[in-house]
Amino acid sequence: MAASLSGMFSHPPQNPNPPPPPPPPPPGPGPTAPSVVSVRPPTTLVDELEASFEACFASLVSQDYVNGTDQEEIRTGVEQCIQKFLDVARQTECFFLQKRLQLAVQKPEQVIKEDVSELKNELQRKEALIQKHLSKLRHWQQVLEDINAQPKKSADLTQGPLAYLEQASANIPAPLKQT
Repeated sequence: MAASLSGMFSHPPQNPNPPPPPPPPPPGPGPTAPSVVSVRPPTTLVDELEASFEACFASLVSQDYVNGTDQEEIRTGVEQCIQKFLDVARQTECFFLQKRLQLAVQKPEQVIKEDVSELKNELQRKEALIQKHLSKLRHWQQVLEDINAQPKKSADLTQGPLAYLEQASANIPAPLKQT
């Protein structure tokens, strides 16, 4: 399968219009560091996704945007960077879905094995949840049995129904902390 994955992310860029560069820095004392440094153009979907992700952060922390006064221009630039990132993320997702479809067609038994494994994991998780709820249920049943096992005093009944509830709630142990 490793041979089929070589070059799996290579593709021609689908978006020929890159986002516009950030506005030039305002004149001021001292040199400023460049916002985004790219050594080579992205050649794969992963490289393009990484570059667009970095561009999103660069546009948010760039001194050009911090010093800029036109909020609408800043917002437009950031939105374009984010939109580019989302487009590349969709392309990447599409790529993996296509590979998953190819795997399903070529090796359906592998997909069935994965499904069975996921179902087993889900059953184990649900069984653990059931055990947790059963232990809580046993605890509260014991609390109720302890409350019902206490002898009823006629003095408590003459004081009214609230006195009995106060006495019963005083005998309930504090809940256990779960970690």
